[in-house]
Amino acid sequence: MKNRFYVYGMTCLGCAKSVRETIKSEAEVNEVRVSLETGLMEIQSKKKFSTSEISTLLGPKYNIQKMVSDSAKIGTSKFKQLTPLLIIFIYLIIGTLFISYKIDLSLERSMQIFMGLFFILFSFFKFLDYKGFPDSFKRYDPLAKRIPGYAKIYPFLETIMGIAFILDWKLELFLLITIGVLSFTTYGVIRTLIIGSDIECACLGTALKLPMTEATLIENGIMLSMSIILLIRYNF
Repeated sequence: MKNRFYVYGMTCLGCAKSVRETIKSEAEVNEVRVSLETGLMEIQSKKKFSTSEISTLLGPKYNIQKMVSDSAKIGTSKFKQLTPLLIIFIYLIIGTLFISYKIDLSLERSMQIFMGLFFILFSFFKFLDYKGFPDSFKRYDPLAKRIPGYAKIYPFLETIMGIAFILDWKLELFLLITIGVLSFTTYGVIRTLIIGSDIECACLGTALKLPMTEATLIENGIMLSMSIILLIRYNF
C-alpha cells in the first residue's frame, strides 16, 4: 500500500535521512522515499498511515500534510483545476482594458496597470493562508529555499510591487526586481515540471489548490515579457 505525505521542516540531507530512517523503522513499513527538494515522502507499507500517526512518529519539528490521492484526482481535468486562474486572468484583462479606455492610457501604461493589479490580487490570495504559504512556496522557489524569511515577506513584496506599478513609482527599480524575482521562480517551476513532481502551485497561495502545470510557466512568462518590454521602453 502506498502512502504519500508532504513533510515540512526538512532543511538538509540529514533531516531527510532522519525522517526516512524513523519511518522505515516501523514494522509495517517496507520502503520509504523522501525528497528534500519537494518535501514529498512516499511510504510502501502493509497498512494505511494517517497524518496524525506520521506526525507522532516524526515529532513536533515537522509539519505533515497528506497528499491528495491519485484516485481523488480521477475525472478532474487540467482545465477544471486551473479554472480559478483563468477566471482571474480574464477579470484582470477586462479590468485593465476598462481603465485604459476610460482614461485613455498608452500601451505601456496599460501594461503597468495590468502588472500592478496582478501583483496586488495574487498577494491577496497568498495572505488568505499566510501561515501555510511559505512552506508551499519553498517546495519549488530557489530563493525561498535558500534565503531565510524570503517566503514570509514575498506576499508583502508583491503588494509593494503592485502599488509601485499602478502609481508609476520607481518603475525601473521595480521592473528589475520583478525580472529578478520571477526569473528565479520560473527556473524553479521549469525544474519541477521536468522532474515531474506532483506539487501544488503557490501563485494563488494555498487557499486555492492549483496544480503545478505549464499554465504556471505561461503566467510567469507573460509577466517577465511585460517587464522586459517596459524596461526596454523605459531606457530607450
